[in-house]
Amino acid sequence: MLFKLARPVIFALDPERAHRLSIAGLKALPGRAAPAAGPLATEVAGLQFPNPVGMAAGYDKDGEVPDALMGLGFGFAEIGSITPLPQPGNPKPRLFRLVQDRAVINRMGFNNGGMDAAFARLARRKRDGSGVLGVNVGANKDAADRVADYVTGITRFSGVADYITVNISSPNTPGLRNLQAKGELEALLEAIAAARQPETPPVFLKVAPDLESGDHERIVRAALDNGIAALIVSNTTISRPSLQSADAGEAGGLSGAPLKALALSQLRRFREIAGDTLPLVGVGGIATAEDAWERIRAGASLVQLYSAAVYRGPGIARYITRGLERLMRADGFASIAEAVGSE
Repeated sequence: MLFKLARPVIFALDPERAHRLSIAGLKALPGRAAPAAGPLATEVAGLQFPNPVGMAAGYDKDGEVPDALMGLGFGFAEIGSITPLPQPGNPKPRLFRLVQDRAVINRMGFNNGGMDAAFARLARRKRDGSGVLGVNVGANKDAADRVADYVTGITRFSGVADYITVNISSPNTPGLRNLQAKGELEALLEAIAAARQPETPPVFLKVAPDLESGDHERIVRAALDNGIAALIVSNTTISRPSLQSADAGEAGGLSGAPLKALALSQLRRFREIAGDTLPLVGVGGIATAEDAWERIRAGASLVQLYSAAVYRGPGIARYITRGLERLMRADGFASIAEAVGSE
């Protein structure tokens, strides 16, 4: 109710300024515990998630408020993307609300304060075992060796992250998605596998929704061959379905409601190929408990959202988890794990 009243004021602000104000607001909130394990608790990649609903990377780019996010009811929070060196990202304006479409276009370009600052911040956290923290790592725009940047990220955050995501699917760093191509992907994942140590947490791989025939099989095989613990399906899209908002023509990655059908179809394709050999995380256009439940039934062990929180506010995690518990029981499942891929 409070968010509905405040939304017109928030939406009158520049989107990036509103985003920074929301981070400041979360910092100012009194600390709240992460959700306790309950009926929605599930295990993925050896990690215990109190519920399967997470905040996707892109919101908390520098790891400033992961525990505050889990205090809002998210079972896990993924920070980043974080690059080895600080970088300002792309020129502003670079973030656009498409209100009529309940969507967002961004061309942020991995703006962040770098790994050293994020690591220091995360190292001060009290790790009490509740909630799960993911760290999403990327490569600097001007990196001479992007594979080395990802290896640096895996190594740097191994002591403070519960899992680490390799993000090769952002459309806003020129050439980054080329790392999804056959030879490049294999070289990257082989380098990451070689750099792993006993203390390295599970490594997830985040892929784009804009894939071609044959890409899914190749990505699954490379992931399985190199010990990737889960695939995150998917990032923003460079495609443009029919949109109504004035900023529909802006360059960048599209997220929110218009991404839903594409992200769901890609998830189903990956599930068809991987079966239950590789856990999947469903992302893209998830705004309701029904959306999340559809993604779980289609094969997602976990789900993430971000753009929907722009339109539905900070109570979205609890809204979705309450609905998920109801839907799970109504369909006769005793756990989330039992429902995964059951459609």
